[in-house]
Amino acid sequence: MKNWACDSGQKLEIFIPFLGKCRPFSGRCCQTCTPKSWDGFYHKHLSSLGFHNAIRVTEEDTRYRGWLVRRVCGFLAVWNWKVPADTPGDLPARICRSKRLCNWFLLKLLNRLFLSVQLHRGQLEMVLRATRTPNVPLVFLSTHKSQLDGLLLSFLLFSQGLGVPRVTVDGQGCSPRLRALLARLGGIFLPWRTEQMSSDQDEGLPGAVLATYVEEVLKSRQPLLIFLEEPSVTLCLSAPARQWLALVYRAMRDGAVPDVLLVPVGIAYDVVPGGLQQEGAQGAQPLGLGACLWAACRAACRNLGCARVDFAQPFSLQEFVAKNLSRQSCREKLLEELLLPTILGTCSGQLDAKKAEIWSPSPATAAGLGPEEEILVAQLGVHSLSDSVACSAVMAVGITSALLLHKHREGVFLSRLMLDFAWLLEEILLRQRDVGFSGQLRALVQHSLTLLAARLTLYHLSPVGDVLVVPKASVGALRELSHHSTAILPVFASEAVGACAIHALLMEMLPFLGMTVGPSTIVLSQDELCRKTLELLWLLPPNLLGLQPCQPLDCLSQDIVDKLLLCGLLEAEEPESERWVCDLAPQPCCPQQPWAGMDFTDSDSDSDSQGKVPKRCFKLREPQGSPGFLLFLCRLLSPVLRTYARAVAFLDRPSWPQPETAYVEALLQFLSEEDGFEHPNSSLALSSLQTFKEIGVLEEVRTPTGPLLHLAESFRSSASRGKLEAFIQQFTMP
Repeated sequence: MKNWACDSGQKLEIFIPFLGKCRPFSGRCCQTCTPKSWDGFYHKHLSSLGFHNAIRVTEEDTRYRGWLVRRVCGFLAVWNWKVPADTPGDLPARICRSKRLCNWFLLKLLNRLFLSVQLHRGQLEMVLRATRTPNVPLVFLSTHKSQLDGLLLSFLLFSQGLGVPRVTVDGQGCSPRLRALLARLGGIFLPWRTEQMSSDQDEGLPGAVLATYVEEVLKSRQPLLIFLEEPSVTLCLSAPARQWLALVYRAMRDGAVPDVLLVPVGIAYDVVPGGLQQEGAQGAQPLGLGACLWAACRAACRNLGCARVDFAQPFSLQEFVAKNLSRQSCREKLLEELLLPTILGTCSGQLDAKKAEIWSPSPATAAGLGPEEEILVAQLGVHSLSDSVACSAVMAVGITSALLLHKHREGVFLSRLMLDFAWLLEEILLRQRDVGFSGQLRALVQHSLTLLAARLTLYHLSPVGDVLVVPKASVGALRELSHHSTAILPVFASEAVGACAIHALLMEMLPFLGMTVGPSTIVLSQDELCRKTLELLWLLPPNLLGLQPCQPLDCLSQDIVDKLLLCGLLEAEEPESERWVCDLAPQPCCPQQPWAGMDFTDSDSDSDSQGKVPKRCFKLREPQGSPGFLLFLCRLLSPVLRTYARAVAFLDRPSWPQPETAYVEALLQFLSEEDGFEHPNSSLALSSLQTFKEIGVLEEVRTPTGPLLHLAESFRSSASRGKLEAFIQQFTMP
């Protein structure tokens, strides 16, 4: 591990992994938004503390020894877990009556469901250091993969000495009896009226009571756990999360606490409990006690593999607020001004990479906040969600699923699959992302194939001495493989965007190339590559790709080009006269052709070239040891782009105007009816809706009955919708 200081003052860590010997320490906080928190609670030795299986309890975890102790060590260990001395009120008594008994049952259930639940000791020590900060409470901001997450994290925080957490729960999805039980175990709920009211309405008595309650929880330094997303709509900040974050921000702003330490949390499963069944859970009947017990019994009969929970570096809310409020004074262009002229082919002036994110007030945002504060809360939520995704480990099933879906859909020999698994594992570690497994290569691949057995067909070939692994061609198999492989996209998001930009440039050049011209003979201009990369970054929301929203897009596009160079997909080269240079697109607002201003004379004078920076050009190449890497990266982003393209085709289906919920439901139904569409999930549908509203395809009009979506005037013609679909299709790999 080496530290370097760049020109901007940020500290960069260069990590060179050795497989099986060293692993990256993921989850450092953002240097742009919280530079002072970068060195807080962290030390280099924390990365070498190793891992701990939180659900493995032996007699060593108790104060007793003996044969009888080994039989009841779980019960004794849970009963000996310490309650922090500063826990207020009657919480210790309530814990003794209900929390300990529930955690003993959870310990039994988790051992039945998972082979292990891994925690990084260094991350845990970092959070324990943060708990010792005087008068500053901790708020955990977590991803949300399953309905089991709340119980799992509550169990882990209590068992590791981090206190008794208050867990935010979606009250609309629970029956009254289940809600009463969860409240007894530390769950807190938004009042029903508060969830339904719009942001410009007075919060009333329920909202005021809830705000006071949150202030008291923070004053007493009880840990608060907020889920940033919903299991059925991942990678999108949920409306309840916005309101909980607004309440935390108001408590700090009003002086209830001097500061709040925020801890992003990432959860990763080999197989998510509930899995694909949760995607259609929106609008379903509320869960009851009987349904929960039945779901637990069904899950206990299936092998779910391993789980991993990661804690990112705590950062200061006060510092984040101070940094981001000062940035909001800069006026940046709206996405509609940047991307819409490019799509429709109208003149837009010089390319400007500065994009202003549209943060509309949410109906779930707490009252008492100004417009700038509402934007700040939304930015905090999206940034924290990006941090939580970035610290999440990649599981073995995710790697295997990505390889089978995007690289070997027609089938692959087990020996080849093992080689590709090792290659992709090394690529993940090189990108400072950790994995949630360890062991021998063959055992890891066989473990993941066992968990995916229902979606695969295995052929044992005795003469060859190998096994042929073929994914089933059913829609269910493709959906499950796609569901597992989504964890890979945030790791390679930058390279995937760059690969799709290269694909778009090659498609532009294809009509002008002869049959004998190969990709390796084409030279790409850096300007054109950055332009295409910027267009795709404008199109896709950063939270969908797991990218940090605070990073300027012009810097991000240049960083993507550098990453393509680093991974070996591009090679810097001086353009030669006999090569094809992909820099022939007309410049914006330029009536002349790009070659009109070139000087073809033999003048020896170089005065005209003084002060001009020579253009950088790149040649495509195949990375050594990574065949088909460009194709693999393009296919990683294909489900997202295909959803966007099909969403454009859907625009002529509904009758306008219509409510947003009805639009999303109809879009999901439209996507599910298409043959071969493997993963029509709510996240991608909502992301396409967000983009369409930002670029001006759809307009939201507020009415007394609620907001309605209208199709914009410029996209009511089929020609305009065709241009939008063609713009998206240029980046899509078939």
